[in-house]
Amino acid sequence: LVLGDVMRATELKRGQCAIVRCLHLKEGDRRRLSELGISPGKTLIYRGAALLRDPLLFETKEALVAVRRKDAQQIEVTDETLY
Repeated sequence: LVLGDVMRATELKRGQCAIVRCLHLKEGDRRRLSELGISPGKTLIYRGAALLRDPLLFETKEALVAVRRKDAQQIEVTDETLY
């Protein structure tokens, strides 16, 4: 990645940290993820996926959160190592 490059949470590698930039989700889904610690400016660590690659498991400061792949695709992140 180059400074300023944006990717989706589904593109993270296991153990990779990222900063959430934007949630391109409906209000209810955005609120639900925000309550679990996934919101703009927060750190997200990809921990793995279930057997059939859905849902994906992310670590936040607050919890381990299982997120449907289709929702994770709508989470815009920037690689934390760039900051």
